[in-house]
Formats: sequence, structure tokens, C-alpha cells
Amino acid sequence: MAENATLPLEDPAADDAPASPKFTTGILPRQAMRALIGTGEIEVENPISDDQIQPASIDLRLGEIAYRVRGSFLPGQNSSVRSRLDNFTMHEIDLSGGAVLEKGCVYVVPLQESLSLKKEVSGMANPKSSTGRLDIFTRVITDYTGEFDRIGNGYKGPLYAEISPLTFSVKVRTGSRLSQLRLRRGAPPPTDIGMRRLHERSPLVEVDEGVPDIARHGVAFTVDLTHPSDAGIIGYHAKRHADVIDVDKVDYYEIGEFWDPILTCGQDSLILDPDDFYILASREAVSVPPDHAAEMRAYDTLVGEFRVHYAGFFDPGFGYDEAGGSGSRAVLEVRSHDVPFVLEHGQMVGRLAYERLTQIPDKLYGSGIGSNYQAQGLKLSKHFKQPEE
Repeated sequence: MAENATLPLEDPAADDAPASPKFTTGILPRQAMRALIGTGEIEVENPISDDQIQPASIDLRLGEIAYRVRGSFLPGQNSSVRSRLDNFTMHEIDLSGGAVLEKGCVYVVPLQESLSLKKEVSGMANPKSSTGRLDIFTRVITDYTGEFDRIGNGYKGPLYAEISPLTFSVKVRTGSRLSQLRLRRGAPPPTDIGMRRLHERSPLVEVDEGVPDIARHGVAFTVDLTHPSDAGIIGYHAKRHADVIDVDKVDYYEIGEFWDPILTCGQDSLILDPDDFYILASREAVSVPPDHAAEMRAYDTLVGEFRVHYAGFFDPGFGYDEAGGSGSRAVLEVRSHDVPFVLEHGQMVGRLAYERLTQIPDKLYGSGIGSNYQAQGLKLSKHFKQPEE
């Protein structure tokens, strides 16, 4: 990655992009976010490289200082994050040369990007896919707010990342990307009919049998525990006492040093140990059409005390046939709480909520932008050496 590469305000690839309808409301595509950088609505301390902007989101970069804090906090409607840091900071860590963030600790890091949005534009943040697959609990905080990962209409101010590695200690540095930001203009309401029509036009999930559960609040997806990889693996269980992982190293670490494979044994259930971390896959193949983006929504707490995701954004083109994504599964980052929990094959574990873009992005996920997880099945993060097919 050329961290100091300057992002041109006009993308040459945009001239070759297919024409698409424009809407006044919806998620902003990458060419719209490029325009916001040009107008200063997305402010940056250092020039942005082209690969930092995804089809419907922008990667956020860590700044130079991490603040080790006593615990997670929100500033509330009457305070800035900076003023709260004065009360909760234990010590500061210089990230310019790289530093280790210890598992079980909480850090707050000012980000290199800040916002000066117009009143009709809001935002939402999520961990990047690779961040979630390392069990790094990451949320974005703004000033004068009572919510994580939500940026209010017309927000003007800095952005901060709260970072808490839960399974592996990780090495990060200035410029590391753990979170991503989406921007939305207006708030077009989804409808049951609209979601079903979208599925009829461009199938959102493929199921082995039956009819997909599709409603305005998303498409249901379930866990796969009976279709192993060629090596007989249906999932991975994180080791408790592993080495540090450098988040900027790709295809570097041996899987066996950090993960125990979960092998198929003729059963259709898996007992989750409390507070252990698992990587599993969805039973359904997932597709996101070019004019929509998707977000994985949390499970209903009435179905069990477990969490099924950290990284929730699915970009336009993920799993889409024409973008080379046929058969893509959703990878599930699973953690049980309090008690052992029996997870059954085919159990519903969450929903994918789809939202229209204002325009088709000039590049789709997997289309020459270095996407790591297109056409994936069960797959660990990009940091690990992938087994040969």
C-alpha cells in the first residue's frame, strides 16, 4: 500500500463504468465519497491512497497516539471524546513505529479522518472483515454522542476508534486500518415488498431447500455445520495463548499456531464454550447486487446468548456472479456468553439488511480492487497462509 499516494479527485475508471440511475437518498458509492474528500466534507491529515476507498465505504486509518483507558466509554451529549480521555487515560502509546495492543485491554485512538458533513448526510461504522476475524472488538466514537458506530446527521468533528483485542494481542501502527465508514444521504425506508422484489430481480441468498426468509429488516441466514472443506473442516477455534499478530502482514502466519480446526464428525451441532472465539460459515450463498449494500445485523437475543458477528459491511458486488463472487458464503465470527451453548446446523444466526445506493459504484467488490474475500467459503483472515485448494 502506498500510504503517501495522493488520491486523484477524478477516477479514470469511472469513465468506463456503466451508467446507472441516480437517487437523491441512499448509501453513497465510492465516487461520491471521493467527491466529499475534494470538498473537505471528509477531511484527512494525510493523502488518501486509492485502495482506501471501497465500493461503498472508506477505510479509517489510525493516528499517531493510542490512549490506554480504564474502560469503554461514550462521551454523552454534553462532552467531547477528548475531554473524557482526560479523565480515563492511564497512559499514552506512540504508534508511529508500531506498538502492541494487549488482549483484554481497551484503547482509544484518534483517527486520521474527520468529518464536516452536510445536514442530510449521516454515517455508520463497522470493523473491517479482517479485523472481525481476528476478534478485535473495534467501534468508532464521535463527540457529543450516546451511541457507538453511528454518526449523526451533519456531524462536524473528529473520529476515534475504540479498540479492544479479545483473543490475540495485535501489533498496529500509524496508518493501520481496523474500521470502515459508510455515509448515507437521507434515510430511504425498506419495505417487505421492496426486499422481495429485489430478491426476484437479483437473488440475495441461495438456499438448499425451502423459501428464503425475506423481510424489510433483512434476509435471514443460518450456520453451516455439515458441509466441510476438502480437509474435513467446518470451522476454527481460536487458541487462547498465541503469539502477537501484526495486522498489516498478509499471508504470513501459520494457521496451526493460532487456530484449532473443527472437524466434521457426523454430528449436526457444535457446543460453544463460554467466551471462546470461533470462525464458522453461513449455509447460504450470499449476493449483494451492484446497486445495493448490505450490513450483517445482530442476532435476536431471544434465540441464544451468543454473538455472531463483528464485521458487518458487505459491499456492492460481494457474491455477485458478474463480479466473480458466485457461491460466496458469509463468514461468522461467533462467541458464546455466560454458558455453553449448543449451536445447531441450519440455526438462524442473523440477518443481512440491504440498502440502496444513490448510484452504482464505479468499481465493485472483487473487480480489480484487491478484495480478499470474494467467492469465499470458510476462510480465516488475510493474515494467515491459506491452505491450498
